[in-house]
Order: sequence, then C-alpha cells, then structure tokens
Amino acid sequence: MARIDESKPFLPVNVRVITVSDTRTPKEDKSGRNLEEMITADGHKVVGREIVKDDVPALVERLEACAADPAVDVVITTGGTGVTGRDVTPEAFSRVMEKEIEGFGELFRWISYKTVGTSTIQSRAVGGVAGGTYFFALPGSPGACRDGWQEILRFQLDSRHRPCNLVELMPRLQEHLQA
Repeated sequence: MARIDESKPFLPVNVRVITVSDTRTPKEDKSGRNLEEMITADGHKVVGREIVKDDVPALVERLEACAADPAVDVVITTGGTGVTGRDVTPEAFSRVMEKEIEGFGELFRWISYKTVGTSTIQSRAVGGVAGGTYFFALPGSPGACRDGWQEILRFQLDSRHRPCNLVELMPRLQEHLQA
C-alpha cells in the first residue's frame, strides 16, 4: 500500500501551469488558478502560469521552451484533451515527448470514471517526459484538475511517497544523453 514516509525529506518541484484555450482569460481561468493553489498548498513552487491557444505549433513551442528551461521540473496543462477539432493538446505532447507515461492517462480515466462514468472515454489525458521535464495534460474542467492533482500527481511528485515516486527519478531522466 502506498504511503508517505515522514522520515524522508520533502523535495519541492518547480511546476509550470499552462491552460490551453482559445476563449479563457486569466480572470476566467478557474482550472489554472485551482491547479496553482493546490500545487503551492502541497509545498511546490509554481514558476509560471499562462494561457496558450489551441494551436499545435504554439503549444509545441511552449512545451519545448519548458523542456529546455532548467527552472522547470514539471509542466501541467489543463484543457484541449477532448475529441473535438480544437482539442490538440495530446497531438502537441506527442511531438515533444521522448517517452510517454501511459499509466498516467489510464489511471486518470479510472479515477474519472468514478465521477463521470463512461464519459471518461472523452478524455485524452496524457503524461510523458522530454528534456528531463515531466509533462502532464489534464482536461480543462476544475473537477478533472482536482482529480488529477489530488489523486495522482500530488503523490507522484512527493519525494516521500513510497514505494516509489517520480521525483526520485528526476536525476536519471537524461542519463541517455550522457556519454
């Protein structure tokens, strides 16, 4: 059973929050705001929050910039994971990710099923790694962001989580680039 090992140190991570939307403004961005509040309440640092349009090239550019920024450990996006023509977040992620974390989307949909039932099949939540940075795409609703953070990411981004967590792997994410 998973648990928090209080004898281990908590290591905060730097998180960039990106809302993917053609219509939201910073004032209307409840999902991005809620993510920022949950992330900081759990002891991590939000190193930026922004809105990027539902446009693959624009989103790829931002994701690549985050992967290249040593001040960003994790990127969490909200929005653009559905099945409509404007939902392009997974397509942008696929152009940037070096490795996909398939279990993230699977677990997210399993958790979401408890709340929205079979409508969870409309979510294309995805996770991965690029440039030593973790990337996670959540749907745009505040409830989906809450589920993704509270049920998955807050534990996997806690260095004390046992039996294992993503933080302890951070030093090894780029070992394939080392001679």
